Amino acid sequence: MKDFRDRLSAGLPRLAVVAHDLAMVWLCWTGLHWVRYGFAANPPPMSLWSTQIAIVLVAQGLVFWQAGLYRGLWRFASVPDLWNIVKASLIGLLAISLGLFIYNRLDPVPRAVLLGYPFALIGLLGTPRLLYRAWKDATSERTGRSSVRTLILGAGEAGDALVRDLRRSGAYQPVGFLDDAPKLHGSKLHGVPVLGSIGDVVEIAKETSAKLLVIAMPAVDASEMQRVVAACERTGLPFRTVPRLEDVLVGRSLPGELKEVAIEDLLGRKPVLPDWKAIRSWLGGRSVMVTGAGGSIGSELCRQCARHGAQRIALVEIDELSLMTMEAELRRDFPNLECVAVLGDCGDPAVINHVLAEAKPDACFHAAAYKQVPLLEAQLREAVRNNVLATETVAAACRDAGVGTFVLISTDKAVDPANVLGASKRLAEMVCQAMAEQRSTHFVTVRFGNVLDSAGSVVPLFREQIRVGGPVTVTDAEVTRYFMTIPEACQLILQAAAIGSHEAIYTLDMGEPVPIRLLAEQMIRLAGKQPGKDIAIVYTGLRPGEKLHETLFHADERYRQTAHPKILQAEARSVIADQVVSALRGMREATARYDQIALAQALRSAVPEFQPAQEVSEPHAATIVPFPAREARRI
Repeated sequence: MKDFRDRLSAGLPRLAVVAHDLAMVWLCWTGLHWVRYGFAANPPPMSLWSTQIAIVLVAQGLVFWQAGLYRGLWRFASVPDLWNIVKASLIGLLAISLGLFIYNRLDPVPRAVLLGYPFALIGLLGTPRLLYRAWKDATSERTGRSSVRTLILGAGEAGDALVRDLRRSGAYQPVGFLDDAPKLHGSKLHGVPVLGSIGDVVEIAKETSAKLLVIAMPAVDASEMQRVVAACERTGLPFRTVPRLEDVLVGRSLPGELKEVAIEDLLGRKPVLPDWKAIRSWLGGRSVMVTGAGGSIGSELCRQCARHGAQRIALVEIDELSLMTMEAELRRDFPNLECVAVLGDCGDPAVINHVLAEAKPDACFHAAAYKQVPLLEAQLREAVRNNVLATETVAAACRDAGVGTFVLISTDKAVDPANVLGASKRLAEMVCQAMAEQRSTHFVTVRFGNVLDSAGSVVPLFREQIRVGGPVTVTDAEVTRYFMTIPEACQLILQAAAIGSHEAIYTLDMGEPVPIRLLAEQMIRLAGKQPGKDIAIVYTGLRPGEKLHETLFHADERYRQTAHPKILQAEARSVIADQVVSALRGMREATARYDQIALAQALRSAVPEFQPAQEVSEPHAATIVPFPAREARRI
């Protein structure tokens, strides 16, 4: 009984709208007749109800229903709703004409009534809707006197949609727009004036008593976003931004959500736009295996594979909580996806053989690896065991099982390696090259730089240090790194796999490297604080194995463009398979004995270009460098 009452109460407003519209049809039809014959000397008899009027109401009512006129709400009536009314009125005229032609050959219906009917009906249906919306918007403004006075930066489509959302919520009161287009200055958008340019935000924010700034410019590039953020920071007010369309589509943000500006928004290059058609064509309906499926890269790879058409995903993960969390997320978000979750070490041949037999993958993404540079300098055995020997185990098993594509996820640190991480990943690349000549499996290597917000990376470290009040620790004032986002890294991996050249090494054209000092300063500003004043920056010196600058390309690897403008393919350096196999045999024996000296010798012998970075002879005390008077160049 309660459910019936709920459905009844929910349906009453819609029934009222239907009754209103049919009443407007009746008024329109009879009113036009009265106007037509009102001044005639001998007007024909006119009644308030007749068979003719019944046919008009039935015909027009059916057209209203089919046109979807009752799927929208008057509270949010807009141009699409008015366009629906126009279409319904014109089609309704045809339906009425057909019905009356069958009934009485249209004999008593004046042509003036037929010609004027759709135009009069559009006015009678559209005007109440627009008046109701205007009244509700005005009511929201009056009841929202205590709402936050908000200045919107950007008077484009995003700003148009934003001002509507803010008014509906009642928690924000838009007081003005700022836009750099001079032709918009002095105009109004939904009654909100465009007050000036973005560069005037400090003065205009004071004049309007704004308490919040919202950046409604989701399509601008990183350099423009840096300029806008710098202008917002000068006001001292909190600021937010609207999410990008792609973030909404993939579920990282909600429509209309106001989010803090992330460091990803300020990277010094435009995000890579993948060829989704090629990726979906390659991935659709396939079974894939992901090692390290619970990690930062592995988990996002699983999401993107599921999102773009994979039929089955095998998750291999050694951490039980990460595996359980990732499996639950995939089953929740992709109920039609087949998940094969296996807890185990990918360096264990039995684990990999079991997964291959269970999932029969067409492709393997090998994301499992240790990656912390300073830690691995003192953990050589585990670095070699996990990054090199486990890679050999997985790659050999995939080759023997006839897996179509094996993708090794490598790093820019494998180019001219100066630390154990880089050397072990370079040797893993060589292992894949040595296997590439033996079977039909395509061995693909993908290199990229530092991944923003990945587990153990500098961004979450800085964020935590800022949260607790500092200091933020930077190794050296001159150190630089290449950066990309987690989704972008995974898109590169999928794009490279879709290109699918045999024995290929791919890397991303990542633009200019980012100074870590400037990254720290910008993150402090995004937290609403000032570097060197609210949060100190401490320079601690390079750690063992770290370089000042990373390189993306090796001198002996010739790079050429691929089908994707931002992805480069290297001509792999030749390796001698027998020497690689011999090195691996010696490393397995040294690993079994936990002989780190033998492992170090074997690694240097197998990777001749490995030049360990000179350890700091006397680690100097941490220094706090004064923040310069002039504002440093932003990221």
